[in-house]
Amino acid sequence: MRFRKTVIFGSAALAAIVAIPLPLSSTLAETAEAEESAFRQAVKFGFSGQEIQGGVMLGDAPAGTQSLSFDGQPVPVDEDGKFIIAFNRDAGQSAQMVATLENGQTVKKFFNIAARKWKIEHVNVARRSGGPSAAFMARRKPELAQINAARQVRSNSKGWRQTFVWPVKGRISGMFGSQRIYKGEPGSYHSGVDIAGGTGTYFVAPADGVVTLAAKKPFSLEGNLLMIDHGMGLNSAFLHASQILVKEGQEVKRGEPIGRIGATGRATGPHLHWSMKWNNARIDPILLTGPMN
Repeated sequence: MRFRKTVIFGSAALAAIVAIPLPLSSTLAETAEAEESAFRQAVKFGFSGQEIQGGVMLGDAPAGTQSLSFDGQPVPVDEDGKFIIAFNRDAGQSAQMVATLENGQTVKKFFNIAARKWKIEHVNVARRSGGPSAAFMARRKPELAQINAARQVRSNSKGWRQTFVWPVKGRISGMFGSQRIYKGEPGSYHSGVDIAGGTGTYFVAPADGVVTLAAKKPFSLEGNLLMIDHGMGLNSAFLHASQILVKEGQEVKRGEPIGRIGATGRATGPHLHWSMKWNNARIDPILLTGPMN
């Protein structure tokens, strides 16, 4: 799309030009300056969302954008200039977006990322030493390969543009970002939100997408794992299901039943663990849905 620079003069400005003739060079210089000012004001980003750790933002690229990057990472842009970015749970205080226009000019946007206070639990016991066993890793390695392959899928889904809904409603038993500290040694933080529910309760797709992984047998940690790509690098994972109702490659619609709650894998009781990522950034699902009504 080619951006056309336009300058509109008011009647008072025209009268002043007529009443006081100016040298041609001066008039051209002022006109060029006015055009450049209008151009600078027009080539701005538009955003909705929160500049916060674990947050997601939808954006509108400046007119004439040829390429877009976020902290050096290429960002795809839809036909109408819309795109998505997200901030990792442990994102630093700042980030930068750069749009390169068709004339070679660059337009920049700087983000001041708000820090969050995570639920931190200090446990006066040491973490188990020695790490996972060889037998466990022999099983785990192909599972991780499947998960990583699913996250590399880039479908044409437009789900990323939708307002997300809760896959199921119930008591939230685990919050995104919470973490245990074992005698000063940090454990892994909780990568999603847990919603308690009875075994067999249906859960639905929070937005349109394409199924990228539907476990044929329970994974060691995740149990029956289901993953959906919402497009533009945004994906959801649903853990511990008692049953998966969709198949890999299947397109699903927001609100469509996709599985049933269970306690498969490493789970202490029936619940749905819903986690989300944008590329490598882990994000908080509640920032896409809003509080549960």
